[in-house]
Amino acid sequence: MATLARTSTGLAYPDRFYAAASYAGFDGSPNSANKDIASKFSNEVALILYALYQQATVGPCNVPKPSSWSPVEQGKWKSWQQLGNMASTEAMRLFVKILEEEDPGWFSRSSNSVEPVRDVPMNNNSNVEPIIENGNSFAETKTVSAENGTLMEAQDKDVVSEGLGSVVIYDQWVSPPITGQRPRTRYEHGAAVVHDKMYVYGGNHNGHYLSDLNVLDLRTWTWSKVEANNGSKSVESPSPVNIAPCSGHSLIPWENKLLSIAGHTKNPSETIQVKEFDRETGTWSILKTYGKAPVSRGGQSVTLVGSTLVIFGGQDAKRTLLNDLHILDLETMTWDDFDAVGVPPSPRSDHAAAVHAERYLLIFGGGSHAACFNDLHVLDLQVMEWSRPTQQGEIPTPRAGHAGVTVGENWFIVGGGDNKSGASETVVLNMSTFVWSVVTSVEGRVPLASEGLSLVVGSIDGEDILISFGGYNGRYNNEVNVLKPSHKSTLQSKIMEAPVPDSVSSVHNATNPTRGLEAELEVGQEGKIREIVVDNTVSEPMKSKGEEASERSIATLKAEKEELESSLNKEKLQSLQLKEELTEAETRNTDLYKELQSVRGQLAAEQSRCFKLEVDVAELRQKFQTMETLKKELELLQRQKVASEQALNAKQRQGSGVWGWLAGSPPEDADDA
Repeated sequence: MATLARTSTGLAYPDRFYAAASYAGFDGSPNSANKDIASKFSNEVALILYALYQQATVGPCNVPKPSSWSPVEQGKWKSWQQLGNMASTEAMRLFVKILEEEDPGWFSRSSNSVEPVRDVPMNNNSNVEPIIENGNSFAETKTVSAENGTLMEAQDKDVVSEGLGSVVIYDQWVSPPITGQRPRTRYEHGAAVVHDKMYVYGGNHNGHYLSDLNVLDLRTWTWSKVEANNGSKSVESPSPVNIAPCSGHSLIPWENKLLSIAGHTKNPSETIQVKEFDRETGTWSILKTYGKAPVSRGGQSVTLVGSTLVIFGGQDAKRTLLNDLHILDLETMTWDDFDAVGVPPSPRSDHAAAVHAERYLLIFGGGSHAACFNDLHVLDLQVMEWSRPTQQGEIPTPRAGHAGVTVGENWFIVGGGDNKSGASETVVLNMSTFVWSVVTSVEGRVPLASEGLSLVVGSIDGEDILISFGGYNGRYNNEVNVLKPSHKSTLQSKIMEAPVPDSVSSVHNATNPTRGLEAELEVGQEGKIREIVVDNTVSEPMKSKGEEASERSIATLKAEKEELESSLNKEKLQSLQLKEELTEAETRNTDLYKELQSVRGQLAAEQSRCFKLEVDVAELRQKFQTMETLKKELELLQRQKVASEQALNAKQRQGSGVWGWLAGSPPEDADDA
């Protein structure tokens, strides 16, 4: 029967929301947002906070549009109405998140900064020991709920001995025996493993951005704080620079150094900054990059592919969600942005990304301002083409703030949430077949069901282990948990259980150089053996029933693999044919377009020539009309000339007779008579 343990936690919802609302100036009255909040935030942020407060406390906007001419009232109503049917819990979380981004220190300055003591159900077998953090004593359990409801204790002799060096339980989370000063509780931090040491940098605690660097020795499970030298500098300037606290960044190991990429800061820069921590000198520096750097952001994914970093998505300082793609060449420190073909993932942040076969970038989950996702997208980095494969198996629920790491071709996903509850299951995706399966589950509000936790891969005795740290699930935590996965990176890897034969011990201890089966035998309480098959070639004289079953299973897997490869080849051939047809169609389309352009050009030329002809015809018509007029005038002049000549001749005849008579010359008629 579960008992109630008293634990001092961060304010859980809805208490944290009401504390944030009170700090922002909402006292529950209709006009509460008009005075205090207007003086603390910009108009845009004030309207968003008002709408989220109304959505969380009242529900969807069902009030009529205000008839008042006041633009403030109109803006408040419109902001609230645009939230639609958003859930109350989601509105509460968004309200707190926006307040933390606008005023990271609100919690410490609020009158409710003393965190209340809350009742948390806890299994009565939990080993609870008090620890001290920041001067406050509270109880912290060293146990993690397993899938069957039992608890794995860190000091269990069957689970951990001598610093977790002999873990014999697979696919279960355990809490190692941690020593040293634990880092401050946090989420949205960065973590990376270099030489059996896990480094944790930055993060967010109660709205405060952090800048401390801590290291956990995976051989002794001892925490220590790394004190950076004061010689931190910028590559662009030899003078010391201030490394700003940040969260939502990515921590990448590179050449014995740590690179911190992007992240939210109190005073964000315009573009992404690349910070480098030199483990040998213990100094931070800001690296100079070339090319067009992406806009600053947080909650993005950064994936190391060879000597390049692939950055996708995130949320900028204006809370705009992104789905852009950028690549940083670490050899030349040059940025490139790419417009890949296909349909990219929708804008999102707090998603997970992984690379498979140094060619395929996988994007899973993440969230927007209104929803969380469980979609899977793949980018072929050789042809820069997005695709969305069909997921199979036990597909995870939508989530954001989860963490993931790869072991071989398996991609492990831990934590995350959907603004309602944390994801309790640890899942794994085979990146070759896109088949999901559940590794294990936890119960209750434990660190493994948190948002903003980190997950890295370490090694113990040559075997991979998953290490989680931190997160937030209503409470910030600094817990370390470890899981030893049984999944291997080849199709031959298969876990099976069979009865223990009488000759197991003699076979296992026999020395045979030709023996091709390498197995790890674990004898359980019920006389069963867990066998992890690595190779399927076995000597005939040494076969057992379990080995024969293994061979049959491997043969079946091989047959299925061949069938899948055959189907894949057919699909590739069909895809190639379709691409060729598409290329031909595009070529024909290009030719037709060119021909169309040519015809259009000819038509334009003909239209121009016709226009000129019309102009010439008009001019000729005008000239013709002018000639007709001139002809008429000429005819008139000719008639006038003839008339004038006739009149002149008549006058001349009359004039010659009179003058002759006056001069004494008789007329010709008298002479003739």
